[in-house]
Amino acid sequence: MTRATSLAALTIFLFGFGAAAAQQGAREQGDWPCRQVKVVDLSLAAIWSGPPIDDALKVWREDSVLVDLVTRISARRTPIEAATKLIEQFARDAGAQRKERLTLLFAGVYDKLDGERREVVAGLDRYGRAQKDIAERLRGETQKLRDAQDAHAEAEKLKELSDALQWDMRLFDERRKAVAFVCETPALIEQRLGALTQAILAAIG
Repeated sequence: MTRATSLAALTIFLFGFGAAAAQQGAREQGDWPCRQVKVVDLSLAAIWSGPPIDDALKVWREDSVLVDLVTRISARRTPIEAATKLIEQFARDAGAQRKERLTLLFAGVYDKLDGERREVVAGLDRYGRAQKDIAERLRGETQKLRDAQDAHAEAEKLKELSDALQWDMRLFDERRKAVAFVCETPALIEQRLGALTQAILAAIG
């Protein structure tokens, strides 16, 4: 790639990034780096139609059996079918306290998965800010290379600036591609929470 071609490619690359950021800003997405619309808080009312969980959220961690079960069924390595069977067995073991125990179980699952989702969303915001910083650095490096070319700087200096610029371009692009998978994570957590919620509601009866 020639230096002129490199500069042209970078201009298009950074313009595209800036346009995407502007579109996200129009949606008040801030530093959000994903094409998916950012949703910070899950709506409990849209998920849960069972008893109130305000008190349950405060005490579910005091029960070691609940903590263990919440950990097992919340983990993505546990298939939903297996998690559903664990919930059904928990409901049978609860006997007359089925409704109360299952409400505690949901509170634990909601608390854990909502917390995990919040951490992912916060991490993506930090990532988005870092990408914007890198993009700004690339613009500065591009300008330095242009200025050096205009000043007819020595070939060695031009090569040094060009190599550094292309390296940072590759880093930026690799980070951008890598985040695509992470951007799916909030939705995957929501899907798991939804499936577990339905299983718990079904077990309450």
